[in-house]
Amino acid sequence: MAQLKKEITLISGVGQLSTTLLGTGLFMVPALAAGIAGTLSLWSWAVLLLAICPVALTFALLGKRYPNAGGTAFFVRQAFNQRLEKSIAWLFLSVIPVGVPAAVALAAGFLQPILPDALNHTLVAQVITVALLVLVNLSGAKSSGRIQSLIAVSILGLVAAFWWFGDVGPSDISMPSVAQNDWVLIGAALSVMFWCFVGIEAFAHMGEEFKSPQRDFPIAIIIGCIIAGATYWACSVVIIKFHAYGSAQFDSGSIPYLANILFGETLSPWINALGFAACFASINLYTQSLSRMLWAQAREYKPHSRIAHLSVSGVPSNATFAVGAVLLISCFIGEFSQLDLEFFVKLANGVFILVYFMAMLSACKLLKGAGRVLAYISLATCTIMMACVGWSMLYALILFALLVCKIKPEEENKIAMT
Repeated sequence: MAQLKKEITLISGVGQLSTTLLGTGLFMVPALAAGIAGTLSLWSWAVLLLAICPVALTFALLGKRYPNAGGTAFFVRQAFNQRLEKSIAWLFLSVIPVGVPAAVALAAGFLQPILPDALNHTLVAQVITVALLVLVNLSGAKSSGRIQSLIAVSILGLVAAFWWFGDVGPSDISMPSVAQNDWVLIGAALSVMFWCFVGIEAFAHMGEEFKSPQRDFPIAIIIGCIIAGATYWACSVVIIKFHAYGSAQFDSGSIPYLANILFGETLSPWINALGFAACFASINLYTQSLSRMLWAQAREYKPHSRIAHLSVSGVPSNATFAVGAVLLISCFIGEFSQLDLEFFVKLANGVFILVYFMAMLSACKLLKGAGRVLAYISLATCTIMMACVGWSMLYALILFALLVCKIKPEEENKIAMT
């Protein structure tokens, strides 16, 4: 059976996860959250980081015990059955038409201003972005990890510069007082903020490629989440101080706005380049994880298909090309549909929360002792997040129900026999 190369180290793993969690989220979610809850969004970040810790730790324990390119789908199979495994696999892949167009469009928005005039078009920038994603993924996890580690350092440097040049003081970082009714706004902000911590489940697909998965994989998840959470909170402080929220122009333009008023317009091309790199890094891990999910399913159920083949360098190249083709189609649909960015984010969050929920439900069965207690806490956290997302969960729940019904018991038995 084909195996992926074990190339990921602890440092590159931390770099990949932290840039994935920051990536597109840093350039839109703090402003969206502040637009919903104002200064109370600082409490939303604190609540979210506290809530995500047990979930991250549970993923770390699962990845340590079951390092596999199938990620959550593999965990579900170990805990339950192949029908649920395939349903979760396809549910995860379903994020392409709702989550990826928003992410690619945001990345292309930063790329477009620095392209030559002949290429200065939204769709052209999106096609270039997808082409670069495919090329980087074909280079292997090791090269990708190095690139994303460099981007992570650049993002941290940018936020630190915002604090320094923005003269952030003690009064800016003091947490606002909270009345009883304010928790409704804090919860509403969480419905878009969960986007910032989707990436842990995608990172689970990379466990098989760690040099020392039992040692390094859980540490990479924990450190990556802490770095991302602290950076989001720090960025939100600056956005709130300079009121870079509350209108459509700030939904994806708060960071360039801050850069212009703090550094001047001369650095605008560099900020655009960093914005593109950060968004690219986030989508890059998803492209990796989606292709590995597709490859893992083909390896398990259709080992002789072209999708199940690896390239000479140990990369699922055919699966990567397939994902790239779907990304292009999704970009065209997303561009012509002209749907609101927040709408896409909420639909994608519904899918991710349900994937997280099923991973935590699997952990309740697979883990023992303190790990199982942690899994139950995480399961409760995911249930609360479902309530916060509200109607947006319908897309994920209806799709998952249809997927579960698609595989009949007789078909599942045939799969098991083969």
